[in-house]
Amino acid sequence: MIPETTEQTTCCVVGAGPAGASLSLLLARKGIQVTLLEGNKDFEREFRGDTLHPSAMEILDEIGLADPLLQLPHTKLQQLTLRTKSGSFTMVDLSLLETRFPYIALMPQARFLEFIIGEAQKHPDFRLLMGAHAFEIVAENGICRGVRYWDSNQKELELRALLTVAADGRFSRLRKLAGLEPVKSSPPMDVLWFRLPKRPGDTMGFGGRIGQGHMLAILPREDHYQLGYVILKGSYHQLRVEGMEKFHQSLSSLAPEFADRVSAVQNWGQISALSVESSCLKQWYKPGLLFIGDAAHVMSPVGGVGINYAIQDAVVAANVLTVPLRRGVVSESDLANVQKQRYLATRVIQAFQTFIQNRVIKTALNPDASFRPPALFRLPFLRIFPARLIGFGIRKVHPE
Repeated sequence: MIPETTEQTTCCVVGAGPAGASLSLLLARKGIQVTLLEGNKDFEREFRGDTLHPSAMEILDEIGLADPLLQLPHTKLQQLTLRTKSGSFTMVDLSLLETRFPYIALMPQARFLEFIIGEAQKHPDFRLLMGAHAFEIVAENGICRGVRYWDSNQKELELRALLTVAADGRFSRLRKLAGLEPVKSSPPMDVLWFRLPKRPGDTMGFGGRIGQGHMLAILPREDHYQLGYVILKGSYHQLRVEGMEKFHQSLSSLAPEFADRVSAVQNWGQISALSVESSCLKQWYKPGLLFIGDAAHVMSPVGGVGINYAIQDAVVAANVLTVPLRRGVVSESDLANVQKQRYLATRVIQAFQTFIQNRVIKTALNPDASFRPPALFRLPFLRIFPARLIGFGIRKVHPE
């Protein structure tokens, strides 16, 4: 079928998540014509990651956006503490970092994306298309020349571009169309996300609970608690068979402070089950096509680093590709340079996540195992390392 309309842009970005929105803003600020396609009609999602680490905050600060962003409602996490039967220990203490932002800012991802898109729309070279579903790669002689997409009215259109960037998430359609398959690992757990009401006088802070073969992550928000109930991979069906009452009992045992409100979760429809996986493409590019963020590497939820690594990908991509885009020629070596600068950092944090999954979470989910924190978290002189890794990764990136 011949598209009804063919359009032209310099850079086509598919997916308006943290990676795609950030890259579009950074390119538009430099006068690069960029069109951002987003399949959904708004940014509202349930239980999306919404943690902005010191790395992301410093990047935003360098382009003058940190202070305006922090005017939006948010909460701050400085320490992550796990409570067990034998006592409490601090896994991550971001106050140890030398930065203006020694904390994780928690903000609904929809508000963050709206803020970034709003800043991008101040630049004449930026265009946003909501409800635009990319369904085909336009290729000539093995080179990506753009995409075909359906707009919000189901009209078929073609967008041609010097460079196409796939930032369309962990289930990337463009990755599948390009025939690329990430190398996957299977973390030993899944996570059930749900909310409980917050009441006047509540003082419960950020942290986690471990006991009786179960683990609970607690994230206080302005008017509610977001909780992540960690379970062994593949055990969700059995949990549902056992029934909601037993689920309530487990929550009350892990966090007695919630015993008076666990009944707020009345059915399984109020729970979002996240199948946890971790993966990474061996090659993040093809001629004319680059993958960043979750489309290139899916992170496990350990440390909540996914958004921040996506933003760092966007910064490096903008730094490397601005001159080639202006020149009108983007080579494979340019795209390879983006991967080169981001690949090691990605693999290191994924190795760290695997360590936590195997040494902390897997043990915590075994009711017969004796849980003892690894030395990395118990010894004071070592505690700076997880803080730096969670806060910044192995190196900082800076927008040019």
